[in-house]
Amino acid sequence: MELKEQILAYLSEIDGKTLSNSEEVEEFRIAWLGRKGILKDTMAAFKAAPNDQKRELGQLVNQLKNAAEGLVAKGAQGDEGGESTNEILNDWTRPDGGIPLGAHHPLSVVRREIIGILERMGFVVTEGPEIEDDWHVFSGLNFPEEHPARDMQDTFFVDRKPDMLLRTHTSSVQVREMERRDPPMRIMMPGRVFRNEAISARAHCMFHQIEGLYIDEGVSFADLKQTLLRFAQEFFGADTKIRLRPSYFPFTEPSAEVDVYWGLKTEVDKRITKGTGWLEILGCGMVDPAVLEASGIDSRKYSGFAFGMGVERIAMLKYQIGDLRAFFESDMRFLNQFQGEY
Repeated sequence: MELKEQILAYLSEIDGKTLSNSEEVEEFRIAWLGRKGILKDTMAAFKAAPNDQKRELGQLVNQLKNAAEGLVAKGAQGDEGGESTNEILNDWTRPDGGIPLGAHHPLSVVRREIIGILERMGFVVTEGPEIEDDWHVFSGLNFPEEHPARDMQDTFFVDRKPDMLLRTHTSSVQVREMERRDPPMRIMMPGRVFRNEAISARAHCMFHQIEGLYIDEGVSFADLKQTLLRFAQEFFGADTKIRLRPSYFPFTEPSAEVDVYWGLKTEVDKRITKGTGWLEILGCGMVDPAVLEASGIDSRKYSGFAFGMGVERIAMLKYQIGDLRAFFESDMRFLNQFQGEY
């Protein structure tokens, strides 16, 4: 029974043993579990043992193997990172090692806030392609043939026969939805749009819009005004005032521009409102009956309103940002200002 006594001696040696660093763990692993290690020799001796002893010896060999492997695993776990847990906890000058949190992009923050307000008012998000045909961008929205938006100086055309272009507004999604849905509908269309404009502090060739469309029986301009007032008070504050100024859009009649009262408390207020205290935030109007009919909706039975706003413009107002280009330059000094924004 010399092999039994030897295995018991090995077990006694391992019991209570600790491995304090990676070097000791590796030395122990090679000495005990390596190709020429103690466990390899013990297994060879076990195979040569008499058959009547193998049951008892086999149990001891497995016990020795499990003990050696467990000690290696425990030592490797305790040494993770190259320092013991006690050393790490006792080093009060050590950096916390936390991963710096990223910041949400201001456009994403504002987009999500606008969508959240409109969703609470019953609008449902719908989306469409950024590369569109002439019908969904222009013809289906009552744009006349001579309208300047159809010119290459204002629009990015991909192909001219047939006309395919980068959409200039998300109103193209309105046409698609009116073609495939039956009223009533209350939808909003967030997305990226493109216009052939020179990049400056106030304009860009690419920006983001969110439009809303509501069609049902008996929809009036009063419904539109109340919807926009509710939106403005949710976004800018409960005391926000709005005004509507007559305007023109090919796809709405009557049409209006919507301003919010910003105030004249500071020089900045006077500058950005040009001394009036009012700031334009969006355009709106009642859907032109010709647009309804073009999409197969009976304009004698149904009416509706539509509105659209630029996310960049709203974000510039919310955060008092003076240069539109800052949103697209990926400058971490700018983006890190929005830590904690959700």
